[in-house]
Amino acid sequence: MESHSSSSFSTFNSYLHALSDTPRRLSRRACSVSTSFEETSRARARSGSDMRRSLRWHDLIGFGVGGMVGAGVFVTSGRASRLYAGPAVVLSYAIAGLCALLSAFCYTEFAVEMPVAGGAFSYIRVTFGEFLAFVTGANLIVDYVLSNAAVARGFTAYLGTALGLPAHASLRFTVHALPDGYNEMDLIAVAVVLLLTFVICYSTRESSWLNMVLTVLHILFIVFVIVVGFWRGDLKNFTEPGNPENAGGFFPFGASGVFNGAAMVYLSYIGYDAVSTMAEEVKNPAKNIPIGVSGSVILVTVLYCLMAASMSALLPYDKIDADAPFSGAFEAGAAGWRWAANMIGAGASMGIVTSLLVAMLGQARYMCVIGRSCVVPAWFARVHPATSTPINASAFLGIFTATIALFTDLNILLNLVSIGSLFVFYMVANAVIYRRYAPHGTSNPWPTLSFLFCFSLTSLIFTLLWQFAPAGRPKAFMLGSCVALALGVVLLFHLMVPQARKPEFWGVPFMPWIPSISIFLNIFLLGSLDKPSYVRFGVFSCLVVLVYVLYSVHSSFDAERDGILTQKAVEGAVESGDDAQKV
Repeated sequence: MESHSSSSFSTFNSYLHALSDTPRRLSRRACSVSTSFEETSRARARSGSDMRRSLRWHDLIGFGVGGMVGAGVFVTSGRASRLYAGPAVVLSYAIAGLCALLSAFCYTEFAVEMPVAGGAFSYIRVTFGEFLAFVTGANLIVDYVLSNAAVARGFTAYLGTALGLPAHASLRFTVHALPDGYNEMDLIAVAVVLLLTFVICYSTRESSWLNMVLTVLHILFIVFVIVVGFWRGDLKNFTEPGNPENAGGFFPFGASGVFNGAAMVYLSYIGYDAVSTMAEEVKNPAKNIPIGVSGSVILVTVLYCLMAASMSALLPYDKIDADAPFSGAFEAGAAGWRWAANMIGAGASMGIVTSLLVAMLGQARYMCVIGRSCVVPAWFARVHPATSTPINASAFLGIFTATIALFTDLNILLNLVSIGSLFVFYMVANAVIYRRYAPHGTSNPWPTLSFLFCFSLTSLIFTLLWQFAPAGRPKAFMLGSCVALALGVVLLFHLMVPQARKPEFWGVPFMPWIPSISIFLNIFLLGSLDKPSYVRFGVFSCLVVLVYVLYSVHSSFDAERDGILTQKAVEGAVESGDDAQKV
């Protein structure tokens, strides 16, 4: 498995020769695409043993719910209600849930066609080629690692709340020789990450059982929050502010506040994409994946809307604590139930463990499949014959996550995540349209590429106007014009460009409308992110490009020359890979 890397990296002179040949290798490898057949057969064989197919639709729903319903909702709901949407935060969650469901449809079409562990990396690799797949996959893995480290440190804080202790003082210790932001050592976060790493290395099936148990307990806690909220709440809080001088009504900040709130709470839905990385371990993927992915998003959307409604019933929006909305609402609105803060801490702790477990499962499978593509060392692709899990990728990323979680402050980590996930969702929506209308070698790709460019540009102009144009009739006219233009572009494409292929088992309905709406919503949500997110994305993307040019393109070029990879597999072989779905 390692022999292909010896040509370019065996000696220093060999590497210098490889660097001098970089332009030719980039032209050959950067846009090289894989196929469904390649991903489901030859690439999977590079892991040695197969991952065991042991998961059904209820396991996927459990993973999806566990991955999404973490600690995020306990923070984002308060900030979205207090600062942006008011009681209409319920609609913000519904809009964000719709956006997540549309993206989930795009993921599902690919996951059913290619039931492999690569998720978005594999989907983009078979559509837009190796380079874009590497850039998006690397960004997604780093987002996983950093967000998992942040979530693990959040577990310590919520555990302290559940125990009634001051979390920072009692459960972490400070090393004064280190700079601020990196000097609070969190051994509990490290222990949680390493324990979950052991579990996911041991067995995916046992990981599913653990996730299911914790998810059920967490949902029971959420149901408790919802019931008490409506029981102790008052319907007048949906329309009357606590301070009469503040804006009232169900929409105190108008329609723009609802959409800005949706952009904020959407981060609570990120996690469903990890379910697609379980596809290689699913029995009857064509049946179980659509139910598992879509079902988990719908269930979580209902839970989030009910939680937001119960919070709004307990307190007027202008009295909600932006940082601790539920514990504050219980204490102030539910007859001063001070013990509720302990309950919130306990429930959030369970949610953190489940979301961390699912995310760590997902990140390991992404790394495993990136290893199969030979753009990172093939050591990461190994699947252990006894456990049927990607043990090397799981262990490496688990230790990496634990190291970061040990000393890096939560706020520093949170400034570095989210943009990569939204970028990947945007890319997958583009990929599903491109693959339907312009599969490689069968039709002219330029009409489809032109449509994707024009629609994305129109969506970007709408987003910039929404964010920066001054309020008034001119802004409303320009926004309306952008919407009309976007609809016209989609309609023209739909009428003039026929679909070149249709999925055999399951496909996104109402093509190209649903993926187009997903593209628009993801661009709109990307426009709501702060400047540090874009700085991080730009800097890290430059580093990823550098790694690709200095290492990855030479490694995959060697693999192609040795017959491990093909430069561009025959598209007609795609249908042969469908047999793998019937396993």
